[in-house]
Amino acid sequence: MSGGLSPKQAAFVAEYLIDLNATRAAIRAGYSERTAGWTGCRLLRNAAVREAVEREQARRAERTGITADRVLAELANIAFADPRDLMEWGPDGVTLKDSASLTAGQSASVAEVAEGSGGTLRLKKHDKVKALELLARHIGMFRDRVETEVSGGVTLTWRK
Repeated sequence: MSGGLSPKQAAFVAEYLIDLNATRAAIRAGYSERTAGWTGCRLLRNAAVREAVEREQARRAERTGITADRVLAELANIAFADPRDLMEWGPDGVTLKDSASLTAGQSASVAEVAEGSGGTLRLKKHDKVKALELLARHIGMFRDRVETEVSGGVTLTWRK
């Protein structure tokens, strides 16, 4: 991983990949706890360190198969799941559909299926509203206003 990095910088990159927290990564890499926040920020602005982080993240994505597209697809499965794909209901009650008949996308919205006493079934789905919120933020539908004070004045910045 070195690629022109000092041993401490390389340690920072390895530690940063654990939780993407620059302050904690700096501490674990051996930098001073007192200045770890500033040090982590400075290291991430360093071109060689930033390139090493991006390179290692790309390697990890390739190795694990976890990509932004895959995460978005899974969120979409949860966000746009139709309960009628999982169960049928009417005057005679609720019937769960056979899991073997569900597609991977349909079953992705299921968090838990449990059988209780007396043969009662419980189907718990993942949070549809949270998945919709995450997708909406991804496509820029929501913008949070963040106020940052700079040199005694107030600067408004926007983030998606």
